Amino acid sequence: MSTNYYSPNFNVYHVRADFPILNERQSNGKQIIWLDNGATTQKPRQVIDRISHYYKHENSNIHRGAHELAARSTDAYEAARQSVADFLGAPSKDNIVFVRGTTEGINLVAHSYAKPLLSDGDEIVLTILEHHANIVPWQIIAQETGAVIKVAPVDDSGQIILSEYERLFNSRTKFASVTHVSNALGTITPIYEMVQIAHRHGVRILVDGAQSVAHTPLNVSELDADFFVFSGHKIFAPTGIGAVYGKKDVWEAAKPYQSGGNMIKDVTFERTTFNPPPSKFEAGTGNIADAIGLGTALDYVKQIGLANISAYEHELLDYATRELSRIDGLRLIGTAKEKASALSFVLDNVSVEQVGQHLSNHGIAVRAGHHCAQPILRRFGLEATVRPTLAFYNTASEIDALVSAVWELGG
Repeated sequence: MSTNYYSPNFNVYHVRADFPILNERQSNGKQIIWLDNGATTQKPRQVIDRISHYYKHENSNIHRGAHELAARSTDAYEAARQSVADFLGAPSKDNIVFVRGTTEGINLVAHSYAKPLLSDGDEIVLTILEHHANIVPWQIIAQETGAVIKVAPVDDSGQIILSEYERLFNSRTKFASVTHVSNALGTITPIYEMVQIAHRHGVRILVDGAQSVAHTPLNVSELDADFFVFSGHKIFAPTGIGAVYGKKDVWEAAKPYQSGGNMIKDVTFERTTFNPPPSKFEAGTGNIADAIGLGTALDYVKQIGLANISAYEHELLDYATRELSRIDGLRLIGTAKEKASALSFVLDNVSVEQVGQHLSNHGIAVRAGHHCAQPILRRFGLEATVRPTLAFYNTASEIDALVSAVWELGG
């Protein structure tokens, strides 16, 4: 059966000790096996304790108070921004804007930067792999401006066809927005080449890193993306917090998406002068405590080493793929050579809802549905899949439990 994967730099059982919820049991007594990491990740004790410490010792609004708690809160918030910049390889913490998550980040870029560039007949390039959050905002601004969306296809393994992607770019192309890792299939797109293609055509590009940030090492300066967005809850941080990296010149060119306090330098009833980025895009009181939690989560991952995490998860994904492939009637959806985390599948004569419920009865948490990625599933003739997704605290024995439970239905 399973192999326990170790490396000199990573021990999964040491990591698991940091996550209290992994010892949780369901009402039926089954210990929870968390294989729904593509939806959200669990939180280590270090993040939980840091947020608690904030509310006990630092709670205050930021940037405005003339008292010590305001100074503590501001320092912690800005230190978290620096942690995000360091984790992503950004030149400065001023490249980082805090948002509620990837969805808000994409909307911010779509409305504050891309929309002013667009006029009737202009084009936006996406891919068929996109999450709905990287489709719907572009549809809305296309409807408002008369722009047209062009969609890059994938091959039968679920990988982007680069030649078809490049063929979409022309003189009318004004922006591109593409995923780094498919949330439905786990495909790792050739993102460096995709960024280079966009830039060769003079087009700015956003990279959706929601599903890659916890799994695949990446440096935004080396990547040269104009924008990179991700959600904290996908990388062991709280919900309701995320970040957008943007190059200095694109932030300076962008218009504020929301307005109010904190992003204002001076206000009269005749005019308003905005603060420089990133404050320019952070209207009102932000999610201070969870931004600090995000910084702590990234520091935690950085200490373990994302390269170590990626290597371990790759072995685990390979093992899970081999074992699931042995089950009669099971079809894996998304078989690209380069993959991360996701193991979407369907089972002959058993609905995805039935599989999901059966696994839940065994304490195994997976996603069963369309994963907010209907276009790519329909590319494979499906409306839904069962989607186990891995994180670095999962084990080979948990994969064995998954495989054994699915065997009961289809083996």
